[in-house]
Amino acid sequence: MAKRDRERFSLSDDEVLALAGAALAIEDHYSRKAGRWTPMDIEWARDGGDGRLYILQARPETVASRRTPGVVETRRLTSVPEAALVTGRAVGQGVASGAVRVIATAADLETFRPGEVLVARTTSPDWLPAMRNAAAIVTDQGGRTCHAAIVARELGIPAVVGAGEATGRLTPGRDVTVSCAEGEKGAVYEGRLPFTVERLELASLPRTRTGVMLNLAQRDAAFVAAALPAGGVGLARMEFVIGQMIGVHPMAAAHPERISDRERRAIARRLQADETPHSWFVRRLSEGVGSIAAAFHPRPVIVRLSDFKTNEYAALLGGAPFEPVEENPMLGFRGASRYTHPRYADGFALECEALVRARETMGLTNLHIMVPFCRRVEEARRVLESLADHGLGRGDGGLQIYVMCEIPNNVIQIDAFAQLFDGVSIGSNDLTQLVLGVDRDSAEVAFDFDERDPGVMEMLNQAVTGARRNDCAASICGEAPANYPEVTAALVRAGIDTISVNPASFPQVVRSVARAEAGVAD
Repeated sequence: MAKRDRERFSLSDDEVLALAGAALAIEDHYSRKAGRWTPMDIEWARDGGDGRLYILQARPETVASRRTPGVVETRRLTSVPEAALVTGRAVGQGVASGAVRVIATAADLETFRPGEVLVARTTSPDWLPAMRNAAAIVTDQGGRTCHAAIVARELGIPAVVGAGEATGRLTPGRDVTVSCAEGEKGAVYEGRLPFTVERLELASLPRTRTGVMLNLAQRDAAFVAAALPAGGVGLARMEFVIGQMIGVHPMAAAHPERISDRERRAIARRLQADETPHSWFVRRLSEGVGSIAAAFHPRPVIVRLSDFKTNEYAALLGGAPFEPVEENPMLGFRGASRYTHPRYADGFALECEALVRARETMGLTNLHIMVPFCRRVEEARRVLESLADHGLGRGDGGLQIYVMCEIPNNVIQIDAFAQLFDGVSIGSNDLTQLVLGVDRDSAEVAFDFDERDPGVMEMLNQAVTGARRNDCAASICGEAPANYPEVTAALVRAGIDTISVNPASFPQVVRSVARAEAGVAD
């Protein structure tokens, strides 16, 4: 068979929809018959003679059906050893065991095996395939909001970050247990230790006036997280979708003629029969964000436009020729400043085309947009004009556009920003970093990164009250509410509309919100 035919899709879009409709009908039939939701394992085939699709058999599925709906599990060590091999900042609340695999460079990822404990100096977005199969993650560097921490929260696996000399002290192949069940400090212990599993029934959670939503990036995790009684997704990170599902720089897809022959061949190997790099990128990105929106439909899903730093963009396939080298990428060419800039405007056009495809072709109008790291009001206006030019005008088809509030100027000029957007979402991680002047990825000054600092708390209060003063929705999508109930209480008192946290933090934040609404001090 010719390569062109091997790479052609076996089914048309209409046939995929027909199969999906049949699957829903079958699941509905057996669920009604059983008197409860019954996921089904369905087999189908295309007839070689008439070319039609046929359902061959259907039986109850044996994996998802074993899960108890509405139950969350919490793991804790049976006993805590006196000494740890290494310690650092805990991410999540889980416990996991496995053999150590030290990863020094991306090339070492080929040796990684599912179920191992990934130990590295630091991590980057292109490591996602290995990270998602890790039992746990341990890094020498980083704080609670570094890349490894964010990914671990999204994947629901324990991680210990900022552990100092973990890559030197944890011997490859050694069995260890990673525990994040003892508060803010995470630890790595010798051997595979026993632990208990506690189960929480979500029906027991209190109802709150303040909405509690979720932060997500992994499309595979979306369908599990959608079972939580959350108000939707307050932050879906587009750059994580690009890093996981695509791995190619948007400008390389828009302008393959500007990259090397080797990189063009590498991209070509990822394409399907008649696709161009442009059409492939748009399809993959729309499928990624669309999966998250579909999982939560009709609840709102707010997708943040890509917010890689220049060094992270450069690490993508074909990215180096399009990115400047910056001394401090955290404060450099990122977020809103990229979208209308000649260096990235054509890449931004692909992002917009993918969002239009998800909303209009896929019909996922519950998908909305968030603009990150928007430094100035005039910059906000330019981005909104560009979005409208690409078919994403505010209000069109019910489209809402939010802006991240993560720069002190966003708070100082909250009245002006609130007039331009449907909502303001506080990014407490970057806002704290910029208010206090602390590098959140530096273990040496991590002790100074504290969202409870009076200056940061005042910024949070001004952001919420300023947004509400302008009839603009106010939300927060950082981890401060999950880490500190007193921050949650202050936000509720200020009148915040929604709080968005990672799925693992959802139950405890709902309880904190309920206590704050009842006026009970934490």
